[in-house]
Amino acid sequence: MLTQLIIGSIVIIATVAIQAEMFGLLTRKHEPFLTWTRNKFRRFAGTAFITVAMLVVLFTMTVEVWLWAFVLLATGAVAALEPAVYFALQCFTTLGFGDITLPTEWRLLSALIGANGFLMFGWSTAFMVELIRKSR
Repeated sequence: MLTQLIIGSIVIIATVAIQAEMFGLLTRKHEPFLTWTRNKFRRFAGTAFITVAMLVVLFTMTVEVWLWAFVLLATGAVAALEPAVYFALQCFTTLGFGDITLPTEWRLLSALIGANGFLMFGWSTAFMVELIRKSR
């Protein structure tokens, strides 16, 4: 159990760092990009800006899911890449699981993936709300 908590905590710290860096980049670059979209897209500038920002957020979460998948592979909790990505994505989105489960010695990781995803989605939502507010 301690091994799962240590590995899970390290991955959670890594996903928080990834998201903080990406959101920091978006925060620093949002003004110049918003100005550019206003010049290029005029009436649709806000839509273009938010679309690109949402794609960056989704890319960031995709990287985090893949990180969890590689951890599942490295620990031997899942045997192949596709099931590892599928399982990580199911847990990260808090959709749940049923057709793939982890072995007993690794099942605590599924709860940690879910908790991590829940927090990342909440943070992403708050971030997007703030970006939308700033783009008006």
